[in-house]
Amino acid sequence: MSEKIHEVEIVEIEKRFLHLLVDGQRYRLQWVDCSAKLAQATDQERHYIAISPSGYGLHWPLLDEDLAITPLLQQAEKIEPEAV
Repeated sequence: MSEKIHEVEIVEIEKRFLHLLVDGQRYRLQWVDCSAKLAQATDQERHYIAISPSGYGLHWPLLDEDLAITPLLQQAEKIEPEAV
């Protein structure tokens, strides 16, 4: 069995942004920074998303689009936890 690359969770899917939890850290990505296909996709196409079992990437079956997590994080805005 292969080793987990990232622990990935989809937090929220918005009109302009995808929110992810990766290895315990929150990130926000604009769809336009992800890919041209995702920037032009419908809400339904964006919501139908799968995380690879290894945590390597994300897959949108309705768009036939695959993106690796590590390069996505380079485009992402890191969301710092709010101070209590």
